[in-house]
Amino acid sequence: MKVGVYSVDGERVGEIELPPIFEEEIRPDVIKRAFHASHSARIQPWAPDVMAGKRTTAEPWGKGHGVSRVPRVKGRRYSAAGRGAFSPSTVGGRRAHPPKVEKKLRERINRKERRLAIRSAIAATKDEKLVSLRGHVIKGIKELPLIVSDEFEKMGKSKRVQEAIQKLGAWGDVERAKKSKKIRAGRGKMRGRRYRQAVAPLIVVGGDCELMKAGRNLPGVEVVPVDNLNAELLAPGGIPGRLTIWTESAIRKLAGGMFS
Repeated sequence: MKVGVYSVDGERVGEIELPPIFEEEIRPDVIKRAFHASHSARIQPWAPDVMAGKRTTAEPWGKGHGVSRVPRVKGRRYSAAGRGAFSPSTVGGRRAHPPKVEKKLRERINRKERRLAIRSAIAATKDEKLVSLRGHVIKGIKELPLIVSDEFEKMGKSKRVQEAIQKLGAWGDVERAKKSKKIRAGRGKMRGRRYRQAVAPLIVVGGDCELMKAGRNLPGVEVVPVDNLNAELLAPGGIPGRLTIWTESAIRKLAGGMFS
């Protein structure tokens, strides 16, 4: 199957044969599993101090005092004297079963299964229905998959990349991602992830190039070499069909039998 190759001005300048990988069966179940495996690799194990809630000399009073026999803070004039401590059932006591750093958080996946997920996610990028269901704006795009000449990789300024994306008809999706930026609900806003934002087009290039620095300055846009593709980039949230812009050299590398 042949598809068009577009210049950075949005004009069709040729055709290219799509690699067989774009004909792979789309498997949402395998893609979801590969996404979770990739995502779980970044989870940082944590646990409270092993002595948390235990730094006290509290002891139970024993029988005959008309109170429960839990460890209590010692002292007569101390404001917390007589208050329960150490026990999980008391105010200020330790946690009964706190998180442990030994817990296995990372989900493993077989190599063949991971590669199948990547091939499946790549095939999903040419399905207009799946791309639309993800919420991407594809109204101005002439055809999917969107393939651009290698001139795109030589752009070293974000302004030029923006102009090229506008001419290719994908800028509406970048605007959608820009408007979606919201403050995260919950405690995560204090932990280095204050904002949430939708993803914009993924740009896949043949290798290291100037575009990798110029493109990442645009909201929601990610630029990645074809060798580093994974299910998390191609299907954020485990949902296949991310709007993807390919360069000619990236398509040629895919034709060489990658991820087989």
